[in-house]
Amino acid sequence: MRHKKPTVNRSHRVADQIQRDVAELIRDLKDPRVGMVTINTVEVSPDYAHAQIFFSVMVGTPEESSEALNEAAGFLRNGLFKRLSIHTVPTLHFHFDKTTERAADLSALIAKANASRAREDPQAAAPPPPEGDDSPGQAGSSRED
Repeated sequence: MRHKKPTVNRSHRVADQIQRDVAELIRDLKDPRVGMVTINTVEVSPDYAHAQIFFSVMVGTPEESSEALNEAAGFLRNGLFKRLSIHTVPTLHFHFDKTTERAADLSALIAKANASRAREDPQAAAPPPPEGDDSPGQAGSSRED
């Protein structure tokens, strides 16, 4: 009896290869709506029929990029047929990944909270003095051999 683990590893390998290949194929797109797109994650269905591709955008709007990528999905899938050596090349579905935006928002909130705490209590924001940092003239700082 075969174990399920090799299948899981295979789907991860296929997803990773799709991620690399789609990232290269996107560079060939001439659509100006795509902008600077980064492929963050690819999730492949167990039957390899569908691939959910999550991306982030550095330049351009997420809505326009998503629309352009989904319109170009057939072209990208055709490119995958030529690159992948698997029986079924999945249908591609592009989704904007909001993880990086959420992370930036959370970082801004944390920085704002730290700044307001520093204004309210300056002692809380100051770093504590280092421990064991005696001046050279105090007792216990010289060592006898």
